[in-house]
Amino acid sequence: MNIVVLRRKKGCSGLWTLSKHRLISLVLSTAIVMPAAFMGVGYYLGVAHMKANPDDLNLALQSELDAQRLRIEEVTRNAQDSMDALALRLGNLQSHVVRLDALGQRLTQMANLDGGEFNFEQAPAQGGPVSSSEQLSADSINVPDFIESLEELSSKIDDRSQQLGVLEEMIMTRNLQAEVVPAGRPIKRGWLSSYYGMRTDPFNGRRTHHSGIDFAGKEGSEVVAVAAGVVTYSGKRSGYGRLVEVNHGKGYVTRYGHNKENLVEVGDTIKKGQVIAKMGSSGRSTGPHVHLEVLLNGRTVDPKKYIMASN
Repeated sequence: MNIVVLRRKKGCSGLWTLSKHRLISLVLSTAIVMPAAFMGVGYYLGVAHMKANPDDLNLALQSELDAQRLRIEEVTRNAQDSMDALALRLGNLQSHVVRLDALGQRLTQMANLDGGEFNFEQAPAQGGPVSSSEQLSADSINVPDFIESLEELSSKIDDRSQQLGVLEEMIMTRNLQAEVVPAGRPIKRGWLSSYYGMRTDPFNGRRTHHSGIDFAGKEGSEVVAVAAGVVTYSGKRSGYGRLVEVNHGKGYVTRYGHNKENLVEVGDTIKKGQVIAKMGSSGRSTGPHVHLEVLLNGRTVDPKKYIMASN
């Protein structure tokens, strides 16, 4: 390929021969040099622009820092919320444990168990060699495993709490049943002076039925209830003198006669062993004593077996 070059000066012309290799070199040079030139010009203009506007770079950096700060604050807030939730759950579990300890101590006392055997103020004794799995896993527990263990512990505590509550109710029911069944002597000091059944009447000498047991003692000594219940009569009654009658439920009623003074009134709730009267000789009596009667479903029974039941 020939290219004719005309020159204005001196009116002369020139001939430049363009071979195939020269053409390829020219095209490649143009394809490489031109982009490089544009990139150089763009870089120069960018640097010149940044030098001319430094505030734009500061604003961009500040915006990125603000965004990172917001993300950190959000992560921190979420972590704090999680810690607060775990602390609240831990506090609830601790309160459950304290309540279970108190319940366990109360059950130990109610069941008359050895306090040294069931000491709820100390952790139970445990031990054993280190297992191979524990030796291999020296890493700390991760968060999901910790939360799962916490939930499992909470479930166990709730289950044990329900079981101990049922046990407490059973023991209390048993104790209440024991409290309402007559047992023991109606006096703290004195002696048995007359049995239940047929005997010689001290006033007329005839054989008559004695509906209770007599306990003699010092006038004014204490008369106590042989079971818990509610006072249904307190006053004078023919033959009994001053009488206290107590209904214990389950068909049981007890009577305490010949008192010098009654210390309870109708409607009073009394406990087993509570002082209800002072021993005297009121009514049909030959001397200071208390006449104890036990009625079951409206009929008198021999109080002896109930007196012996407390031994």
